[in-house]
Amino acid sequence: MRPINILLCAGMILAPLAATGQSGSAEMEAAAVTSPLFGVAIPEGYRRWQLIAPAQEAAPLDELRAVLGNAVAIEAYGKGDLPFPDGTVLAKLAWKHVPSPVFEPASVPGAPTTVQIMVKDSKRYAATGGWGFGRFVGGRPVDEAQHRTCFACHEALVKDNDLVFTRFAP
Repeated sequence: MRPINILLCAGMILAPLAATGQSGSAEMEAAAVTSPLFGVAIPEGYRRWQLIAPAQEAAPLDELRAVLGNAVAIEAYGKGDLPFPDGTVLAKLAWKHVPSPVFEPASVPGAPTTVQIMVKDSKRYAATGGWGFGRFVGGRPVDEAQHRTCFACHEALVKDNDLVFTRFAP
């Protein structure tokens, strides 16, 4: 599988943002949609990736989440491979959960809250366990301070699972 240049990054076949040959404001715009510290973007087409697992977060987040993975991620999950290979990209979509207006016992997605991306590149992200992180609200990356918390949280809670929280849902 060959790496691709990503202008909007967040998902399945995510590669580090590379030089695009563009100049002027288009190049500046591309830089603006990547996460601080890691240069991760929301990948084009990530919403078509396969589902790895859904999740529900309790208060105070009160979110419904879906974690999607690119082909590399799906293959690794299928084989039970750890650590995940370079080229793995995970995308977590999150929404406020609200009561269903048509089926009382159910919850449904409400307003979107974040898209979070993890990209495995053991050389580029050696200092953070081989993973680069991106967190986006409204399609824009959150600030550097929030990105500084990603690795520490993953390392503290899921170090033995290659820094990945999500397990494959059968």
